[in-house]
Amino acid sequence: MARNIDGTEISRVMRAEMAQQVADLQAQGITPGLSVVLVGNNPASQAYVSSKTRACEALGMKGQTLNLPEDVSAEALFAAIDQLNADPTVHGILVQLPLPAHLPYKAVLEHIHPDKDVDGFHPQNAGLAFVGDPRAFVPCTPAGIMEMLRREDISTRGKHVVIVGRSLIVSKPLASLLMAPGPDATVTLTHRHTPDLASFTRQADILIVAVGKQNLITADMVKPGVVVIDVGQNRVTDPSSPRGYRMVGDVDFDAVSQVAEAITPVPGGVGPMTITMLLANTIQAARQTLQARTRKTT
Repeated sequence: MARNIDGTEISRVMRAEMAQQVADLQAQGITPGLSVVLVGNNPASQAYVSSKTRACEALGMKGQTLNLPEDVSAEALFAAIDQLNADPTVHGILVQLPLPAHLPYKAVLEHIHPDKDVDGFHPQNAGLAFVGDPRAFVPCTPAGIMEMLRREDISTRGKHVVIVGRSLIVSKPLASLLMAPGPDATVTLTHRHTPDLASFTRQADILIVAVGKQNLITADMVKPGVVVIDVGQNRVTDPSSPRGYRMVGDVDFDAVSQVAEAITPVPGGVGPMTITMLLANTIQAARQTLQARTRKTT
């Protein structure tokens, strides 16, 4: 049986470390602040935003949510973001996705100042991350996966990493991070149009799956000893659950666990790391603000 890579436990350890970082920043006169913009009243989005706010407060950070109506105009949304961009107590800004269809989500994300783009979606941050600039905010899920691999002592140097998926949020930035000097992995990106997907996944020393399709990866599609990182989040009906459903990943967990060396569960794997890295990015933003302030006074 594969050992579980416990994202919940890794997150707990990291958040204890970050609480000390927040205290250190407060001693220097700055409290990291995250503002989340929530448009509409989607229950799933509301729950997710609430968990982010609680996580901030647990570390001693400032967490606030700006609720806007479902029919808010793009101009009004841009104006709200402008206010947050100009607020010196706000170090990180996140616009909760998905947005209503009438809002141009790419333009909205690009309206956030790059110095406060703690989701790492602004083109400037994407470019800085691509060239390995330490000032960049890396998207939270790829950053969380890199941290999991590091803390689990899973070497990537010289390893063949196969990523199933090609999203701008997870797969493409993750490929760039893995190929960079230091991680030194050889990366293959695959997607839904890749013929004979199994011929690629069987080559993987580390297999990362981020598609959103239940049981996409089965035991016969991986080689013995592989490390599997399952990013998928799929809701399946389960009458025995109090909510009437449960979450599963893209990997047939029970079967692949019989073959793999290590695997992330769903839930409890990559998911907790995403919010943790959002907090880490917000602390980084506050630290960079403090450094800029110090440079101006010297």
